[in-house]
Amino acid sequence: MLHPSYADLINVVNSGVEEGEDPVVNSRYSIVMATSKRARQIIAGDEELVECRGKKPLSVAVEELYQGKVKILSEEEEEEDEKCD
Repeated sequence: MLHPSYADLINVVNSGVEEGEDPVVNSRYSIVMATSKRARQIIAGDEELVECRGKKPLSVAVEELYQGKVKILSEEEEEEDEKCD
């Protein structure tokens, strides 16, 4: 069994959304894409943001997302972020 569950991850990611706003994530696919992208960043050498010695990059990415150490950006936010870099 996956811990935390997809439902738990979706709740954590959407916890900052105010009533009436669109949720950041509304599908398992979004969670999978975000964690796989973060896992690839870790494999490429990015620093892990949580203490997970000996765990695989995907497990680390899931834990980072669950603890709120990484944020899933909407396409518009991602474009704005790229412009600022």
